[in-house]
Amino acid sequence: MLKARKTIITCAVTGSIHTPSMSPYLPVTPEEIARESIGAVEAGAAIVHLHARDPLDGRPSPDPELFAQFLRPIREATDAVINISTGGAPGFTMEDRLAAPNRFRPELTSLNMGSINFGVFGLAERRGEWKHEWEKPFLEGSRAGFQSNTFAQIERVIQELHHGYGTRFEYECYDVGHLYTLAHFADRGIIKPPFLVQCIFGILGGIGADVSHLTHMRDTAERLFGDDYLLSCFAIGRAQMPFLATCAAMGGSVRVGLEDSLYIARGQLAESNAQQVTKIRCIVEDLGMEIATPAEAREILALKGGDTLSW
Repeated sequence: MLKARKTIITCAVTGSIHTPSMSPYLPVTPEEIARESIGAVEAGAAIVHLHARDPLDGRPSPDPELFAQFLRPIREATDAVINISTGGAPGFTMEDRLAAPNRFRPELTSLNMGSINFGVFGLAERRGEWKHEWEKPFLEGSRAGFQSNTFAQIERVIQELHHGYGTRFEYECYDVGHLYTLAHFADRGIIKPPFLVQCIFGILGGIGADVSHLTHMRDTAERLFGDDYLLSCFAIGRAQMPFLATCAAMGGSVRVGLEDSLYIARGQLAESNAQQVTKIRCIVEDLGMEIATPAEAREILALKGGDTLSW
């Protein structure tokens, strides 16, 4: 593993799976997403991972104009590393998923390393009332759908964003096979280290939220990448904080945010992204580690710089 001096905290501010009916604190409008992102950075996040939503009903949106409305205030108020999703949301085409990254050319985007049965239909079974008509069918649709990330799609993202603009990636790995897919592209020489390997636990269809799986993913990454990668992880829902504490104790970095969990404690909704960032920061510092600033995260990950966004 890359011997980073400090722990990088990423905050995934809103995502595309949780819906407005699930929490009144989920940011939906560009103003809310900007405010939540700035608060997360002030609390200690070096990276903000961003999706956009339709401000009228909260459904996921690929519209670059919506991204622009929160990217500008985040950029003006902070020096955070801006990370735009290329995963988008169920039903997005590749053109949808690449619209904002191609428009803004950020220093970092996510890149899912394999197709997955991304099952979130269980969330639809836990509610009786919905604010918007799209929410329940959207979640239930994951029973028959899947998240497509073929070798051709992955290579397209690499060629357009990395070779085109110098963008680097948060390599999202939902199972151990995804690490081998990352190694395939590394072995071909079309991506170069350091690799930010984001291991994800607890999505139905991916690897489960068991700590033994975290050690297996880490050990596999060690064999494949040696000192050329930085381990980071997140877990969904109730497993979030225990997994992050374990990953940090291993020397890895961490990701929190309302995209990954709506809660701050058992049965208690998080009232902001900053609340989750503050909690994991306290855990990391209590373990004796220091938190990386955005400038330090850029140095660790060899990013091109925060002044390179294209408007």
